[in-house]
Amino acid sequence: MEMLQIHAFIAGYVQGVNFRYYTSVHARKLHLKGFVRNLVDGRVEVLAQGKKENLERMVEWLNHGPASANVEYVNLSWGKARKKYKRFSIKY
Repeated sequence: MEMLQIHAFIAGYVQGVNFRYYTSVHARKLHLKGFVRNLVDGRVEVLAQGKKENLERMVEWLNHGPASANVEYVNLSWGKARKKYKRFSIKY
């Protein structure tokens, strides 16, 4: 089975609200690999790899995030997994 990936940039009130933490928890539950990190412009970046159905669930979650967040929009791209990640991590 081909490994897919999503690359997402989430904008809104998404920093300082545990967005990275809850994204990593959700990704691990879905058996996804990759990373989440804050960007200097206030957005959050997510790169996740895994099965299509699990990635679709992650996309649904990213569109609202944790209760403390206010997601304005998600800029999303799909593709084949390139670099293989061993786990899902929070980058600082």
